[in-house]
Amino acid sequence: MNWPVFFTRLGSAILFSAVMMAGLLAPTPWAIFALAALIQFLCLREFISLMEKIFPGQHFPSWIPFLLQLGGVWIMLTIAVPDGNLFYISFLLPVLVLLISVLSKRTAFTAGLCVVLGWCYISLPMGFLIGLRGIHLVLPLALILMIWMNDTMAYIVGSFIGKTPFSAISPKKTWEGTIGGVLLTLAGAAVWAYYSPFSMYTLIDWMMLAAITCIAGTAGDLLESKLKRMAAVKDSGNLMPGHGGALDRFDSLLVTLPFAFCYILWFMV
Repeated sequence: MNWPVFFTRLGSAILFSAVMMAGLLAPTPWAIFALAALIQFLCLREFISLMEKIFPGQHFPSWIPFLLQLGGVWIMLTIAVPDGNLFYISFLLPVLVLLISVLSKRTAFTAGLCVVLGWCYISLPMGFLIGLRGIHLVLPLALILMIWMNDTMAYIVGSFIGKTPFSAISPKKTWEGTIGGVLLTLAGAAVWAYYSPFSMYTLIDWMMLAAITCIAGTAGDLLESKLKRMAAVKDSGNLMPGHGGALDRFDSLLVTLPFAFCYILWFMV
């Protein structure tokens, strides 16, 4: 166990947790929108930077970051404020971006594709986060706590007994740590289900959400690690000491939210 690194990560995590809890627990529904918009802004900024490094020979016009952020906010609004007109316009956004990028004086088709990918990878999940808060406060809160528990337990177990590499994409991740994180997260979900005051959600619901969190969260971590490898960078940014950038911190959440959102809509609402 590298204790200096652990305590650096812990300090950053405490500050980060305070901001997250303020957005999740505030009584006004616009607090979660503000939190999601902040996360999206930081993640999209790092994402487009990674794309520019992954495709160094491609043209990325100066208007791409602005369009990326503006469209992302619109997509979140579509989910936060259900309205047919907003929904239909959101379908036009990818088409418009690709048309503009192809028909511009200097073709930027790759940049246009990256914008659409950024909306799918970051903006849609942030919209789902807002949507879950609209269903019930406990749902996004529980997902985030499960992700934190899985990441933390996997890190601690892996630091003490981890020996077998889990994937070449992320050499520091071990099978022992990954399995330990999954088992402890499932155990935590079972304890929460037993004592939870929210009787409308069953033990199976919480266990399924925990399983989705562990599987999709691990996949999200590997996906972001792969993007960093392709971009030849260690971290997506330097926002949080010991944690790297916003994408480094939210990689698991971004991939977990779509799967969790679908499960909740189909089986828990």
